[in-house]
Amino acid sequence: MFRSMSSNNAAWPPPPPANETESDKATRLEAEHEAKRISDEIDHALEQERQELRKRRPQTKILLLGQSESGKSTMIKNFQHKFCPATFLAEAEAWRTVIHLNLVRYVNYILELLSIPAAGIQGRGHPDKDNRVLQMRLSPLKHVEVILARAISGEPFGVSSPIGDKVPSFPGRSTEVCIRGGTAWKSLVRGRESLDSSSEYTSRSSIVVDELEDARRILDACKDDIVALWKIRASEEHDLDHARYFLDNAARVADIKYTPTVEDILRARLRTIGVEEYRMSMETSMEKGVDWLFYDVGGARSQRTAWASYFEDVNAVIFLCPISCFDQQLEEDAMVNRLTDSIDLWTTVCKSKLLANAIFILLLNKADLLRAKLKAGIMFEDFVSSYRGRPNKLEHVGEYIREHMKAAHRSYSPKKRPLHVHVTCAIDTKLMSNVLNDIRDAILITVLRQTTFL
Repeated sequence: MFRSMSSNNAAWPPPPPANETESDKATRLEAEHEAKRISDEIDHALEQERQELRKRRPQTKILLLGQSESGKSTMIKNFQHKFCPATFLAEAEAWRTVIHLNLVRYVNYILELLSIPAAGIQGRGHPDKDNRVLQMRLSPLKHVEVILARAISGEPFGVSSPIGDKVPSFPGRSTEVCIRGGTAWKSLVRGRESLDSSSEYTSRSSIVVDELEDARRILDACKDDIVALWKIRASEEHDLDHARYFLDNAARVADIKYTPTVEDILRARLRTIGVEEYRMSMETSMEKGVDWLFYDVGGARSQRTAWASYFEDVNAVIFLCPISCFDQQLEEDAMVNRLTDSIDLWTTVCKSKLLANAIFILLLNKADLLRAKLKAGIMFEDFVSSYRGRPNKLEHVGEYIREHMKAAHRSYSPKKRPLHVHVTCAIDTKLMSNVLNDIRDAILITVLRQTTFL
């Protein structure tokens, strides 16, 4: 019969031998100490070697491109949720502030519409007694909006800010939350437990935390009135279709004990002006511990001239085309169709010689919104004349756009290279899970080829 191997596994350090003299003990302890020193040196050398290999390994650099509102920020959040889940969870506190600001801006927008006389906006005037009561009871939310916006922007507290106590009023009132790239806004709005020991930073952060706690208490006190307001206005506010998720969930979101869900964070709207850099240390898969560097460059027309400076040494380009925008115009130019602009932008990026060696990944995003529009009877062929006579269904429209953009990639690329195309809905985590795996694998293979490992 074989003896168990575990019975021969000696403990370390081994027990002293029987009848050990003091001299033998001293010799044994010295030998054990020397063995431990050598073992530690080996461990240290191995760790240094690992770190050196990690430093020598080329950094994975990914460029996120696409027009404004194409879903780039949501793509980043999806990637982090999939491959850096611990970091994603740790940042939920910061996203709570953004979500609260989204909700409060939507509510204040509705309140401003109610205050405008009938002559100003057709069909939206004549606030009745119930509306006037709600306006009065929800008036503290203007101050809450100022607090939340100031916390995210990093502006000093106790002084007048550009947002100030003056919330922009309709018309032209935007519900969009904007920040400048590189502001490190997440570190500004985390809870008290995240404060560091630097006196100046801690002092400001402590003020931010106190102000945010006050704002959350006010929001919690107003939650029933927010629900009542939305119940009255939900069928009339077609301008706020993008806001319906948080307004429909107002009671939960405004609650003092609220913690954002994954879907809440994915739906949070925060527009970046300029370039935002995201460094993600992979927490899963074979890439664990390796940094992936993402550059999310602003998609507005005025910001596109700065794109080229980020094109060098890029391993991959992820281009997002919002296919639901076929019936919309650019915010900056009402004469330009958004889908046409996105295709023109794609063609320009494909032509770039600086990106000749990068892998291209095309995400035809917002498929859920496209499906809803087509089902509602909005005809794709009314906006794209070359599509006339074809089925007004997602599968057919999506395939048409896919083939059109694949043809542009073939025609304008400086040299032959792979193209990966996916039809996506960035807020659908189940759908995006498979897409993200494919993207990760494609980028990893490209990086290995570029570094001659394959």
